[in-house]
Amino acid sequence: MKIDVLTLFPEMYDVLHVGIIGKAIQNGTFSLRVTNIRDYSIDKHKRCDDAPYGGGAGMVMTPQPLHDSIEAVDPNRKYTRIYLSPKGERLSQQIVEELAKVDNLLLVNGSYEGIDQRVIDLDIDREISIGDYVLTSGDYASLVLIDAVVRYVPGVLGSEESTDEESFANGLLEYPHYTRPQEFLGLSVPEVLLSGNHAEIAKWRFEQSKAITARNRPDLLE
Repeated sequence: MKIDVLTLFPEMYDVLHVGIIGKAIQNGTFSLRVTNIRDYSIDKHKRCDDAPYGGGAGMVMTPQPLHDSIEAVDPNRKYTRIYLSPKGERLSQQIVEELAKVDNLLLVNGSYEGIDQRVIDLDIDREISIGDYVLTSGDYASLVLIDAVVRYVPGVLGSEESTDEESFANGLLEYPHYTRPQEFLGLSVPEVLLSGNHAEIAKWRFEQSKAITARNRPDLLE
């Protein structure tokens, strides 16, 4: 998988070069390239924003630097182009797994009040939101999307089974986990997990998942 990112703040993506994701990049399991949109501005001061037509607070990113940077990275339209926006469809486990099967992803990130609509009309395949709230920059949403998606790229995680029983993998939230010591500050590991009875353990985990989902996300049970 190849992921290209267009942003005004390329340094924000340094965080991806640590931990599991960082090792995957270093090993070539997937590639990440970050491009500064400002490099493509023809304005003598490299400005990439201007006041919105019709008035209103804030600034809007101008179309020229965005369009030209998209064309430079993906001249033959081989990428799935995604604009991170609170107006987009909400990111879900289904979308994550769908995007993990795409060979080339191009993530376009706005700042300020967003980007000129003509860039969306001309250049964007899909708008995605990570939740019903607004961020100061789409880059935070891009970081979330990248982390969620590349976990499903073969070779990124130590075990391909790691994603099988996670929250949302089967429509439920994940069951609780325990490890050593057996007792900690007066709290003990549930006896069933010490029994060695795999059928009973599976049953307990399923019941726990249902209970947690009913309490925290009853909409998933509907």
